[in-house]
Amino acid sequence: MFCEALRSDLRKPKQESYMSEIDMLKNDVIGILRHIKEWTKTQKCDKNPMTLFDGVYIHPESYGTVLVIGAWNFPLLLTLAPVLPAIAAGNAVILKPSEISPATAKAMADLIPKYLDPQCVKVVCGGVQETTELLKEKFDYIFYTGSTAVGKIIGAAANKHLTPVTLELGGKSPAFVDDSGDLEHAVKRLAWGKFMNCGQICVAPDYVICSKSVEEKIVPLLQKTLNEFFGEKISKSPDYCRIVSERHFTRLSSLLDRTEGNVVIGGKGDKDAKFMEPTVVTGVTMNDSLMQEELFGPILPIVRAESVEEAVKLINGRDKPLALYVFSGRDKVADLFKLHTSSGGLCINDTIMHLGVEELPFGGVGASGMGAYHGKHGFDTFTHYKPILKKDLGTFTEKLGSLRYPPYNEKTMNLLRVLFVNRSLPSLGWMKSVLVFGVGAGVGAVATYLGYTL
Repeated sequence: MFCEALRSDLRKPKQESYMSEIDMLKNDVIGILRHIKEWTKTQKCDKNPMTLFDGVYIHPESYGTVLVIGAWNFPLLLTLAPVLPAIAAGNAVILKPSEISPATAKAMADLIPKYLDPQCVKVVCGGVQETTELLKEKFDYIFYTGSTAVGKIIGAAANKHLTPVTLELGGKSPAFVDDSGDLEHAVKRLAWGKFMNCGQICVAPDYVICSKSVEEKIVPLLQKTLNEFFGEKISKSPDYCRIVSERHFTRLSSLLDRTEGNVVIGGKGDKDAKFMEPTVVTGVTMNDSLMQEELFGPILPIVRAESVEEAVKLINGRDKPLALYVFSGRDKVADLFKLHTSSGGLCINDTIMHLGVEELPFGGVGASGMGAYHGKHGFDTFTHYKPILKKDLGTFTEKLGSLRYPPYNEKTMNLLRVLFVNRSLPSLGWMKSVLVFGVGAGVGAVATYLGYTL
């Protein structure tokens, strides 16, 4: 049912439906079930001398009711992937699928109530009006995936109730390519990441930065790769997706019509079929129409930079991207981007694959978002870690604690300063025994052990 819905919304091939949506969700469930007992345990914490006889813990607890607003480009994955850790953390969830992918939204609305308690997980379908009404309510946490423009609206609505949010946004994710590695391999990985799902991926390479000589090499390789992927007649390929709506097609066509660059591959489309060819544009400057907003479609501009330093400067002159891709056989080049640029994630010599690593957090920085999830990071996102200190009401602990009470004096202050200094205390077992004999003697022993003369 989900495969049929994804094909209806995006003409998504069966392999992509499983590879990038269904099986990723299954793996998320497997990972959560494997670790949930460990994640939900109350955790003991290290102590300082003043809390040596106390219980010091961190207890994970749910926020309460969570609103998850999904995206249309991967309408199953990007809607349910945040829901899974939210449930694992003990929250109730109101789930709002995107109305732009109606078949998948309906599939979730039909199937989820059959398998999950509607009192804990509720699906609300609808468009802007329904989302607006939802945002008027007070939630304990809001998780949104989508555009930066809408993310600002979500953030503003959350601020009215001081509701914490995670915003998974996007931006123009650059891909730097030099000539030090196998360019044929680099181009295949670049083309796969760019043109899968018809370029409608928040972490798709939005534009390429390379030198003139590299550009001259990769353009024919891109054409060759696209022919291998989709055949000579791409519109007939069962493996090539479609633009999600006529409105999005019109937006992309307008950007392409206004470019001052040179369309060297593709450029044609069919509005009625919502089909746009994989398109490569050279001679693009940073002021071009194609560089003013995230493309979110099958258009790949190439911007020239004759040095790594120039490429870094171009990237740092824009908002921080959700992803940054570096194709190079030189470790020093990769390190330069790692140390001197900021992005939600960095992927070296591949595209998008870092999203499939459960142990890596996925999220943006700056205009590309705030917060992260995946694996344990997702559980942490939807969890409040409540600090707990439990003190005994007995006489001994009261005497030890009474050092903090007024009236103050110099000697007591010095004792407290010794006890509160932040340092490692490796031998707490014998120190505890010493302290049992009396507050005064015990504090003196601690001070002596730490090298202080009182």
